[in-house]
Amino acid sequence: MRKRTKSPVRTVTIYILIFILGVIVGNQILIPSEPVQQLTSLPVQNYSASANILAVKSVDNSGVLGKVTVEIYPGKGRVLMNTNPFLEPDTQFSAETAVNVAQDYTEKDLSDKDVIISFDIGGKLLGGPSAGAAMAIATILELENKTFNEGVTITGTLDENGDIGKVSGIVAKAEATEASGMNLLIVPVGQKTYTIYSEEKSCEDYLLTKICRTVTKPEDVDVEEKVGIRVVEASNIQEALKYFSV
Repeated sequence: MRKRTKSPVRTVTIYILIFILGVIVGNQILIPSEPVQQLTSLPVQNYSASANILAVKSVDNSGVLGKVTVEIYPGKGRVLMNTNPFLEPDTQFSAETAVNVAQDYTEKDLSDKDVIISFDIGGKLLGGPSAGAAMAIATILELENKTFNEGVTITGTLDENGDIGKVSGIVAKAEATEASGMNLLIVPVGQKTYTIYSEEKSCEDYLLTKICRTVTKPEDVDVEEKVGIRVVEASNIQEALKYFSV
């Protein structure tokens, strides 16, 4: 008498049915017992660092004072921007440069961290790279767990070497600093003074002809004297930092 053997197809079918039954009854195979942890539930540092920033309104070219805040979370080495107010691309690019400079300066690895940068500047559009130096300083203060000097503000672009570059609207930014009760403004090298040009007309009579000439005259203006606030130049992040931590 021939011995009956089980069909391979039948065997596979039985295993599949057992698997499905286990999922339905016990809910043990496909559904984890613990919820997936989100970024917001990760442990965070109990300290965030800020720095004052300056911008110029496009409507009337007046200065406005705001603040940039940096927080660091466990993550994937990303630089994340809070887009309220709306940030133009060059501001976002300068943020990445600022974080890289801060990482090099402190010699701290951020490859397993996410740096979150937020701006508070009255809900206005923030454009241009002039907040680069301020973002780097705030990130360094956060990494070194230092307190920010509230009486100081800075304006300046930043390159990958940590050098601070020139910006526009220095007088308007100085006036905003003074109006906000700050006592010190850090500016790029060469921008503590600026040059204005005026035209001066002179005429002379030659026989029956009058000849007139217009001469353009330059005049150097000291921002510190004009606005009535202390202004200091800094060529790089190292020079600027000594005024910010307390």
